[in-house]
Amino acid sequence: METTVTWQQIYDPFGSMFISTLLAAIPVVVMLVCLGFLHIKAHIAAALGLLAALLVAVLAYGMPVGMAGRAALFGGFTGLLPIGWIVLNIIFLQQLCEQNGSFKVLQDSLSGITEDRRLQLLLIAFCFGAFFEGAAGFGTPVAVTAGILIGLGFSPLAASGLSLIANTAPVAFGALGTPVITLAKVHGYDLMQVTAMIGRQLPLFSLMVPFWLIWAFAGRKAMMEIWPAILVTGLSFAIPQFLVSNYIGPELVDIIAALVSMVALVLFLRVWQPKKIWTSPSLKGHETDSGEAKPATAIVRHPPAALFRAWTPWLILTVFVFVWGLPSVKAYLNGLYAPSFPMEGLHNLVEKMPPVVKAPTKEGAVYVLNLLSATGTGILLSAIVGALVMKYNPIEIVRTWLRTLWLVRYSLLTIVLMLALGTITRYSGTDTTLGLAFANTGVLYPFFGTLMGWLGVAMTGSDTASNVLFGGMQRVAADQLGLSPNLMGAANSSGGVMGKMIDAQSIVVASTATRWFNHEGDILRYVFFHSVALACLVGIFVTLQAYVYPFTALVIH
Repeated sequence: METTVTWQQIYDPFGSMFISTLLAAIPVVVMLVCLGFLHIKAHIAAALGLLAALLVAVLAYGMPVGMAGRAALFGGFTGLLPIGWIVLNIIFLQQLCEQNGSFKVLQDSLSGITEDRRLQLLLIAFCFGAFFEGAAGFGTPVAVTAGILIGLGFSPLAASGLSLIANTAPVAFGALGTPVITLAKVHGYDLMQVTAMIGRQLPLFSLMVPFWLIWAFAGRKAMMEIWPAILVTGLSFAIPQFLVSNYIGPELVDIIAALVSMVALVLFLRVWQPKKIWTSPSLKGHETDSGEAKPATAIVRHPPAALFRAWTPWLILTVFVFVWGLPSVKAYLNGLYAPSFPMEGLHNLVEKMPPVVKAPTKEGAVYVLNLLSATGTGILLSAIVGALVMKYNPIEIVRTWLRTLWLVRYSLLTIVLMLALGTITRYSGTDTTLGLAFANTGVLYPFFGTLMGWLGVAMTGSDTASNVLFGGMQRVAADQLGLSPNLMGAANSSGGVMGKMIDAQSIVVASTATRWFNHEGDILRYVFFHSVALACLVGIFVTLQAYVYPFTALVIH
């Protein structure tokens, strides 16, 4: 018999926010401890976290058993499409390029721009990754850049960890502005005002992250050896990011900034190269990390025709991903085929309650099978077109795709389990309990409200989901404390971007792209400090914007 009774979320079931917050944190702590400290395989750690989430939701928060189970199922479907579908097909393209040798030619062509690993990292992880974040988001940039870096010879830990660090500053405007557009639409913010506010927070970090990236890779001294190139990269991204977000809108912020930054860096490297070429493929201090890293070799020059053939699959990918990201194309494809399936026993049966919302609000649970418009489908089609250009026959294409499916089977399972965990925390209200703990910090709220956005992305894997989760709470808390709602709405998104590098699904994407399976814990331990430190710096900057002149002059009320 289906559940038909509405269930209202309770955020303090024990009448003590301290106890309720500790209980709400159990699922996330279980998964992170298993993954990061006990060295348990990712899919098993995710399964244990999911079990903990179910037990807390049912036993502590009183969520009906059937409803909790359906929430997990709903999240699992979301894990397969769109996230898992992207991972599978980007690895498929990578496999095709490796098998026919074109990836080696691409590697040589990038080495021809510069042999220096630090500069390769700026070009690929930061610039190229930002473009894919702007065009597609949802794991695509980490999958692409980590795959290219491992092909260039970077160690698995370097390729994974540094791709995650680089994929921060662009996230708030990822997938053609989806996170900020969703924030404005769901919670009633003025779209242009909150977009401009984010555009007055993130440029500082867009300038900082390239420096941080190279410092994390090679150390302070090696970073200072190439500071002119880093400055060119950061400034040429930050300035367009500010201008486009403040005067045009959210959709093309990342794409324009990434293209400007990429062109500026390549042109700069034609007239400037560092005196000392850094050839180490491993992180400084981690030269013995497990996994194979290849030393830099002599530059191999290829004829233009070979270079064009090697780059063609990636150019095709860029075109397909960009086109698939256009709202008009998505709308057209959804019009052709995008059946929706309300999750019986869950859809509109869970109510969010004040103070998170002004009045009881029903939570929808509709799974949309938008297979045609999914970014992963665009990637799959681009891979097939690229394979035909590379002269694969249809049987070889199918065989390679099935082999890739087998290769990433545990990664897909992990993503499904992690999204199931995140969805249970959302529908049971445990994530809101954690958010309310941050909201009760009074005058320090600008700092901790920013960390709320970080927590939301770390838990859900998505800046969009974090904005949906906490965007309304940020507005309510800002009104109560006399702060600008736009400031705190933007802070939720800006702080959230730093949580992207530690969210479990991104780490699984990185480990899969580098084929460094069962090392998710190593990646998490490496990036955790960087994530927390950068999130705290965003929080400090937002606090300055809230209270200290001249930073307050940047605030849009």
